[in-house]
Amino acid sequence: MARLPLCLAAAVLPMLAACAEFPEIDAAERAAAGPTLAPEIAPIDPLLARAHSLRDSSASPDSLESRAARLRARAARLRARDI
Repeated sequence: MARLPLCLAAAVLPMLAACAEFPEIDAAERAAAGPTLAPEIAPIDPLLARAHSLRDSSASPDSLESRAARLRARAARLRARDI
């Protein structure tokens, strides 16, 4: 029977230590993290309008084909290099 209070104390004491506050550690963590700023929220309508205007003014199919050919040639040159 004497073991029960000892086991109970052994279980409760670590829990009490976990609840303790350490202001020095908390202050050091806040100082290391620095000030945190909330991100600026931008309205979505101008962003969507800009995205649509960029999509509408996309390059012609000829320029896309030439760009694809340039990218294929670049990929072939990169594959040929010895690293």
